[in-house]
This record gives sequence, structure tokens and C-alpha cells, in this order.
Amino acid sequence: MGMKRVLRDGLFIVSGVCSAAFGFKGFLLTNHFIDGGATGISLLLSNLFSIPLYVLLVLINIPFILLGRKIIGKTFAFKTILAIGLLALVVALVPFPDVTKDNLLVAVFGGFFLGAGIGLSMRGGAVIDGTEVLAIFLSRKFGTSVGDIIIVINVIIFSFAAYFLSIEIALYSMITYLAASRTLDFIIDGIEEYTGVTIISHQSNAIRNMLSDKLGHGFTIYKGESGFGKNGQTEEINIIYTVLTRLELNKLRNELEQIDPNAFIVMSSIRDTRGGMVKKRALDH
Repeated sequence: MGMKRVLRDGLFIVSGVCSAAFGFKGFLLTNHFIDGGATGISLLLSNLFSIPLYVLLVLINIPFILLGRKIIGKTFAFKTILAIGLLALVVALVPFPDVTKDNLLVAVFGGFFLGAGIGLSMRGGAVIDGTEVLAIFLSRKFGTSVGDIIIVINVIIFSFAAYFLSIEIALYSMITYLAASRTLDFIIDGIEEYTGVTIISHQSNAIRNMLSDKLGHGFTIYKGESGFGKNGQTEEINIIYTVLTRLELNKLRNELEQIDPNAFIVMSSIRDTRGGMVKKRALDH
């Protein structure tokens, strides 16, 4: 099992490096577009001072690697060193075709391949952009959210891009960042993004049998009371809670429609789960 996991992580990291390198050399570099985070800083400095990107990718990420070793662990730092080192080698040595000069296509697909590369590397337990490591550290220190810190960092980067490059390039680069972010989210969450479903119905026995027999999912039953009417009358009722992937939601709706069309259903997004009868997400740092 240990060797299997090492090979799986290695495949994710190599695939991520190749995708990110293609995004760099096939789209972003020749058109002088940048991204957010440490990657964006590297691209910006490469454009301003004609320093090779592969050199900057290593230098800019060294502080983040050291910080990651401190707050996440040695294994993470080791994998990240390998991933960034391999990315620098691929960018330096492997030729890629210059795919297009259309600015919109460059922004969208450059961001897509870069985001896919970062996401695949993360699924392998490494990063090729250390911004989130810094954001985690600062959020712990100042009590702010990771998302807020990343936004502030990227606002600063794109402001510099607008000043030193051009406003047009900065705007296109924002599209690159958005495309990369959405692709990264999809690679990490995938089609197995989990949804927590709370079902309140008088047909709770039939619903829990359906969840177990037809969907193959476990469930939790809460003892509760439902309130109704002007005087707030209540009655005891079983509340069912289960977790499904979003691909299974449509089947759940169809089954509930047949059992109890008036069932009260509340759904909420879940980042990850452990144990139970829900398949474990592949990402595991």
C-alpha cells in the first residue's frame, strides 16, 4: 500500500508539472501574461527583468517551502522541493509549441493548464505555488481567513502588473487567474464534491431503506420535532442526514419524489469526509 501511494502521488506530481509547464510556455510566457500568487510573481519578474522563469520559480518558492516545512511537515516540504525542481527543469529544457496569439484564448487556456497543474500537484501532496502556505501562516497569526489573504496578495500582484506592464495585460491576467482558480477547484474537489443532505419527512423509514438499498449510503437519524401552524404545534419526527457526491443528487431527488414529494430537504456543500460509507477523497496530505 505504501509503494502504491508513492507511485500515485508521483504520477499526480509529474502530470501537474507537465500541465503547468505547458501553460507557461505554450501560452503565458510568450504573451507576457501572469497569474496570481508565487507563480504570478515569478512571471512578473521574468517579464520585467528578463530573468529565466525556471530560476525565479525556484527562488520565489524557497521561503514558502521552508514555511511549509514548519507549519505542515517534512514530507510536504520534500515533495514540494521535488515538484518545483522538476517544474524548473521542464520549463528550462522541454520545448513547447506557442499555441496561439489570441489574448482571450491565452488567458483562458493558459490559466486552465496552470490551474490543472497546481491542482494535480496538490493531489500528489505537493505545491508548485506556495502562496497558500503563506496565507495559512498569516491567517493563523492574524486571525483572518485564508481566502482574504490570498485576495490581498493577488490585488497587490495585479496592481504591479498594471503599473509595470499595462492595464490590458493586468486585466487579461485576472482572467488567467480566475480560469486557474476554477480549474484548481475542480481538480481538487472533482466530480465527487460532497453534499450533506438533511431530509425531514413522515416517510423516514422508506427513505432510509432507499438510501441503504438503492444508493448504498449510510445515514444518521436525529430525533426531532417539527413545528407547524399558528400556535406552533409540534410533533415528533425522524430527521435523516446523509452525505452524497453531487452526481448522486439527481437520483436522490427522483427517489424522494416517488416516496414523499412534500419532504423538506436541505443541502449544503462539504469540503471533505472521513470514514462512513462515502468514498474517501483521493487528496490526503
